[in-house]
Amino acid sequence: MSGTVLVTGGTGYIGGEVIGQLLAKGYTVHTTVRNKAKSEPGLRERWSDADDHLKVFQADLQSDEGWAEANAGCEGVIHVASPIPINAPKNEDELIVPAREGTLRALRFASDAGAKRFVQTSSMAAIAYGRDDKVYTVDESDWTDVNHPDVYAYVKSKTIAERAAREWVDATGTDMEFVSVNPSMVLGPVYSGDFSASVELVKQLLDGSMPMAPDLGFAVVDTRDIADLHVRCLEEPGLAGERFMAAGRFMKALEIGEVLRNGLPEKQARKVPTRRMPGWMVSVLALFNPGVKQIKAELGKTRNADSSHAKERLGWKTRAEEETILDCAKSLIEHGVVKV
Repeated sequence: MSGTVLVTGGTGYIGGEVIGQLLAKGYTVHTTVRNKAKSEPGLRERWSDADDHLKVFQADLQSDEGWAEANAGCEGVIHVASPIPINAPKNEDELIVPAREGTLRALRFASDAGAKRFVQTSSMAAIAYGRDDKVYTVDESDWTDVNHPDVYAYVKSKTIAERAAREWVDATGTDMEFVSVNPSMVLGPVYSGDFSASVELVKQLLDGSMPMAPDLGFAVVDTRDIADLHVRCLEEPGLAGERFMAAGRFMKALEIGEVLRNGLPEKQARKVPTRRMPGWMVSVLALFNPGVKQIKAELGKTRNADSSHAKERLGWKTRAEEETILDCAKSLIEHGVVKV
């Protein structure tokens, strides 16, 4: 397979993996970064043999500058770039506005350039949140209720951005086919000390900053498998309007910690917590820590995800969650993010 594809957010956790898989299949890849002078050397080092098959463009989600050049000659676009913070923003619009406007900007320039397929990296956050139930299962037919009091800024931003994208496609009547991929918590190997906020849980379990594990969990999925699903969505014909849940098994923090203790040498896993944090302690921490406050409503919930549609329609497969977690941990240690 060959052709030219734009991948937005090339320095990101998922974006980088998508670029690597596309280059391996013979594509020419354009990618956008916020600061070309700062980011291009690292991208060139990671794919040192890519030469002219990798072209880097400077473009920001909140500005038109650079987007036309980045899209020129691209048959497809995989739009990964979106803000994802480690800490809660002071104002939710710090996330919502760039996520929504950046997605609409990427759509508009892709359509204007004649792209045939647009794959958006959305999120399970756009599907599974805003419910009072403690245990439930979701699939692509579900949508997060952004008006629910427990829905925080990041979840709102992903939901609003995907809805805005679908509304734009319907309203404009563009010939460009739109598909979304909705991953759960993405783990797997990191390639530098600059990593996604989704990896923060594993980092904190390893480095001792989480001496007890809150009653919190996520469906786990591997970044390599997510990238593979994006490429399948780019290549498979007849996917206009499709939506693909991309998730593995739901795992509580304490269960992820058990995988780390069982799979790593004792020295590397010695700080991993073995006890659950009492709910009252989380409530106290939430008074002083905005990040804890925004996840307080997550405690005790089990959000299972049904990814059978992606597996049946696209032949998508996921590796074992244990492999994903351990590869993530080993790479954090290798890159010096976690000192052991």
